[in-house]
Amino acid sequence: MADEQEIGEISNFFEHVQVAALKLTAPLKIGDTIHIKGGEADFEQTVDSMQIDRQPIEKAKKGDEVGIKVNEKVRRGYKVYKK
Repeated sequence: MADEQEIGEISNFFEHVQVAALKLTAPLKIGDTIHIKGGEADFEQTVDSMQIDRQPIEKAKKGDEVGIKVNEKVRRGYKVYKK
């Protein structure tokens, strides 16, 4: 965990599509490995798709709010780290 950087937190979760809205405090790009932690969730996954306003994007910057497909259920307030 020492090699991880906090890059944001979950601001919303859309269960029917398994997509989390993520408010970024640092840049993120396709191919990055993220670690989501909070409540009972503690898992890693690779970012393989990301959207802003339903438009696919390759990378996002600090301050952006992006939608990413997640492998597990998450909740608002969960922290997101980048490996």
